[in-house]
Amino acid sequence: MITCHVRYVIDPYKVGEFEEYARLWLPIVARMGGTHHGYFLPAEGANNIAIALFSFPSLSAYEDYRQLMVNDPECIEAFELEKLNRSILSYERSFMRPVLP
Repeated sequence: MITCHVRYVIDPYKVGEFEEYARLWLPIVARMGGTHHGYFLPAEGANNIAIALFSFPSLSAYEDYRQLMVNDPECIEAFELEKLNRSILSYERSFMRPVLP
């Protein structure tokens, strides 16, 4: 299993818009074979950092997801929404492996 950790720097005045964008991805990742662990939005502390965590069975399964999303209508809709909202200022993507019992 591989888990993708995405750290977003968001516009603190557009948290609602970012949440709308985030909610679109939860079922998309599941439909494409992943497990979404959720988006984590600012509550206390920094008001411009959000996190997403989602897993795929393998890095190659994640790469398949990335290829499929290019032409997927729901993915395109989500990307277009973010182009309009401009809530994401930047992001960093890291891949991790879980330590499980």
